[in-house]
Amino acid sequence: MTREIALAEVEGLVGTEIGVSDWILVNQTMIDTFATATDDHQFIHVDPERAAAESPFGGTIAHGFLTLSLLSTMNYKALPKIREQTMGINYGFEKVRFMSPVKCGARIRGRFKLSSARFRGAGMLMTAYEVSIEIEGERKPALTAVWETIVQFDPKDRPVHD
Repeated sequence: MTREIALAEVEGLVGTEIGVSDWILVNQTMIDTFATATDDHQFIHVDPERAAAESPFGGTIAHGFLTLSLLSTMNYKALPKIREQTMGINYGFEKVRFMSPVKCGARIRGRFKLSSARFRGAGMLMTAYEVSIEIEGERKPALTAVWETIVQFDPKDRPVHD
């Protein structure tokens, strides 16, 4: 179960790995559903026979953006909950690099290192995470990124600094 921390504890975690998600199986149903949602039906993703015959991967691979989108579920399951948080906002990415393809049938998981945390205004905390998505049994990650988020909270809950 994901732990809970106080807002005042966040800054002290900068520079540490604060979460690793469970493994997620990327199967053909997931890939096909994403292809339908994004209208990206390139054969390398949706045609197992053709992908096996015409690609170097031996079958279909997940869309890079599917892999990236799974960071949301990895985040919810791996990172500590901040007690005072009223809302979380995805601010964006500084850098995303797709390092290795995720083959259909592979399992992936996310690693989250808090690289910065700074208060902005009365009720916001800007955070940045160095994230990587590992592929089980592979040396290189599927992707690496710097992910920025905003933690919103009631200004009365802002920690007092000396």
